[in-house]
Amino acid sequence: MDRLTNIAQQFAASRPVTELRAFGSGNINDTYLVTIASDREPQFVLQRINTHVFQQPALVMQNMCIFTEHVCQQLQAQTDGLERRWAVPRVLLTLANQDHWVEPDGSYWRAISFIDGSETIDLIQDIEHGREVGYALGRFHHLISNLDPALLADTLVGFHITPQYLADYHQVLSTATIAVSEQVDYCLKFVRDRQAWARVLEDAKNDGKLPLRPIHGDPKVNNVLICTTTQQAIGIIDLDTVKPGLVHYDIGDCLRSGCNPLGEETKEWEQVEFDTQMCRSILAGYLSQASGFLTEDDYAYLFDGIRLIAFELGLRFFTDYLAGNVYFKVKYPTHNLDRALVQFKLTASIEAQEPIIRSIINDLRA
Repeated sequence: MDRLTNIAQQFAASRPVTELRAFGSGNINDTYLVTIASDREPQFVLQRINTHVFQQPALVMQNMCIFTEHVCQQLQAQTDGLERRWAVPRVLLTLANQDHWVEPDGSYWRAISFIDGSETIDLIQDIEHGREVGYALGRFHHLISNLDPALLADTLVGFHITPQYLADYHQVLSTATIAVSEQVDYCLKFVRDRQAWARVLEDAKNDGKLPLRPIHGDPKVNNVLICTTTQQAIGIIDLDTVKPGLVHYDIGDCLRSGCNPLGEETKEWEQVEFDTQMCRSILAGYLSQASGFLTEDDYAYLFDGIRLIAFELGLRFFTDYLAGNVYFKVKYPTHNLDRALVQFKLTASIEAQEPIIRSIINDLRA
């Protein structure tokens, strides 16, 4: 029995593993689809948690167990008749009744249920797909809106804390040898002009205007499960980043990734624009599920969240470029600079269309 099959067998409840293959397109964890000899739930997902990114994998699993149990209870308690299926990955236990398996070399493995009849799509296809992506995030937030965030560990300390990223930027800037160019000058000025504003969400949180809630942490398009029959959203996966945070981080990240038709890797950064029509569609889907728990202050800071998260990612890319590309994987020396330019141009487009975006928010909440 080879190594991977032996690991999978730990979660197979004494049923023999018949097939094991690489699965998905994620770039953090190693993921495999396992088939076992069983008429009931014949497949499950096996993953090696990346302990360089998640240095306390036991806390990741603790969060996942708390989250999935809470959502399952919420779904069972609902009496209003959910108009569609909502699927939640279940944590599978080993023969020793553990939620993980650790190899002698320290590799940390877990298994979760496979959700049949679903697919993930890397890019938003059209307006209707955008609405489904928004629906999925809104449904996700709604189901955990009454989960005490204090029950969840912060598995990514500092994640989406923009002032900290800004402090890291200044630290790198103070020691970096900068190759001067038009693009670099553009980025330096872009950050300089916005650094005083970068505290907007943290200040609102510290002032008690925005509460900590459970968030997904990485609500990108290809983490939304789409039913292969109805093409409706039926769940969100990749739950390793679930933690306490501001829902504005998730909303901003979802819109940042979903409303840039040219994509994050385009070389045509000067042509990047924020698609307000797609923004309306995603927010309409989101608010159809999330409006019940959002407060007046939540709405007041929605635009800031949309603007800030695009700026924040650009700041992180630019910082990494200045540091010598030590965090994000790159394909060529100026890759992170190009990525930063895309996000900064997206931020500028969001700023230029502030009246339109605020009008969309007001229209949809009415």
